[in-house]
This record gives sequence, structure tokens and C-alpha cells, in this order.
Amino acid sequence: MGRLAHRTRRTAVAALLAAALTVPLSAAARPNVPAPAPAALPPLTPATLATAYAANRADATRAARMAAAHGDSRRAAADRAIGSTRRQLLAFDGRGAGLVTEVFGDLAHAGHIAVLVPGSDTSLDTYPRFHRAAEALYAAANRGPGPRTAVVAWLGYRTPATVSTTVATTTRADEAAPQLRSLVRTLRELAPGAHLSLVCHSYGSVVCGRAAHGLDAADIALVGSPGTGADDVAGLGTRARVWAARGGEDWVADVPHVRVDLLLATVGLGADPVSRDFGARVFDAGPADHSGYFTPGSASLANLARITRGETSEVTRG
Repeated sequence: MGRLAHRTRRTAVAALLAAALTVPLSAAARPNVPAPAPAALPPLTPATLATAYAANRADATRAARMAAAHGDSRRAAADRAIGSTRRQLLAFDGRGAGLVTEVFGDLAHAGHIAVLVPGSDTSLDTYPRFHRAAEALYAAANRGPGPRTAVVAWLGYRTPATVSTTVATTTRADEAAPQLRSLVRTLRELAPGAHLSLVCHSYGSVVCGRAAHGLDAADIALVGSPGTGADDVAGLGTRARVWAARGGEDWVADVPHVRVDLLLATVGLGADPVSRDFGARVFDAGPADHSGYFTPGSASLANLARITRGETSEVTRG
């Protein structure tokens, strides 16, 4: 009965993917909310970080006032929270769906830096859940002794909607990859000796896959990944250790791992990163569902913390 249910679910997901290839689905357009242009910042150095954080907080506060005047209380509340005096914002853009890069910890003096890359349907409106994931990773990675870990929550690209044709292609990831590479270069300048990792969730793993070539990172961890656009680790063109995990309750297991060349686009995200042929270091994510990889106390979060701290021998394998 379990096998039948699994086959039925996989067939349904395959049918949905087929529909996405042929039917122009898209999320409902969100009305434009007025917001100021991003703050003008000095070149980022350890000495100017505090100035940048303050300027971006002020920008978020202005965006909150503009959203409130426009009658969008949800966006106003999100902007207001992001502009709180406790937040360390490396970048902020309140226009459209919004972009924000937030730092947890002391970036300039960190021994380890983890860049958290989100998946589909992440925007300023849904940012609190992404913030919680970054906060959980930061807490888990700093639980033990040794050099401190900083976490950078990077909502630096326009994420696709989960129900859309875009989520089945690498288009948004190809657009995002140069920005992710630029961020990594900036972090290397701010903390040149730090051990740097990318933690890539869901469609964020496609972004990491497209950015991986030549990226100066020690580790790349893919969780809940629908694919990376590559057939195997070698196809990523990276010297980083590549890790992958999928929780036992994650629906992404039922996404067909295919790439199909159509007339105007290539659809599908390629090989399954947790498959033997892909060649990643598969680690234990326990029973996590698609949103559960950063649950405090979970096997997946514990292993992600070990990876970000470079404790590779302590990672429990899947």
C-alpha cells in the first residue's frame, strides 16, 4: 500500500511538472509598493560595516513608512522588523518583492562564514521564515567552543514562485549567480582567512549550482534540492566539498529529475543531488520535510552546523 501511494504521488507530481512545461502558470502579480532606492554606501570594509548596517536599517524604516502610507500593512510590518536596531543589514532594497542581505554575528572577526541561500517564494513578505532559518543555523553553529561562525542570510535574487514555469528552469538562478559570486568576493575581502560555506535550500541549490564554478568556498551544502542544473559534482566546476541531503518527509523526492531541451528553453533541473551517480557527500537529514531542515534540535541542522564549522569528520552520513 505504501509503494502504491508513493507511485501515485510521484505520478501526480510528474503530471504537475508536465503541466508546468506546457501551461503558462504564474503567481498572481503583486501590486508595486513604493520604496526608496537602496542607500548609497561606502566601499565595504571591516571599518565601514557599522555604517552600512545603519544606512540599510534607515532605508528599511523609510520603506516601512512608505508601505504604510500606501496601505500595505503587511509589507510595512516586514520592513519595520527588518529595520529594527538589532539587525545588521549588509544590503536592502524594498522595491518590488524586495531584497535583503542580513548578517548574524561578527562578520569581520568570524572564523567561519555560512551564506544561506533561500528557495522559491522567498521575499520581504515571507522573510521572517528565512530569518528564523538563519537564526537557527547561527545558534547551532556557535553552540560549541572554538572560532565563532557568522551567518549571512542572502535574499539577493528574485526567487521564483513555487507554482510557475520559472521554478522548473535555471533562468532565475543564472540571473542570480553573478550576484552570489560578488557577495562571496566581498566576504573574502572582509574576512580573508575565514572558512566559507554555502548552505543552499530548495531552488537556492540551483543558484549555488550555477554560481559554483570557480567560487572561493570550502563547502557547498544542498538541502531539499530539486537539482542543480548539472549532471554531477564534476559538472559544477568547483573545488569545494559538495554535500547533499534530503529529509524523509520532503516532497521534493517526487520531483522528476530530468532536463528537456524545448524550442525556447531547457526545462528541468537535472540529476538528483542525493543520488549515487551525482557524487555529492550525502549526509543525514532525519525525517525533515521541505521546510524542516533548520528545525532546532534536528539531525539536519546539527549536520549543517558541523559543515559550516569545517567539522567534516563529525557529519553523520545518510
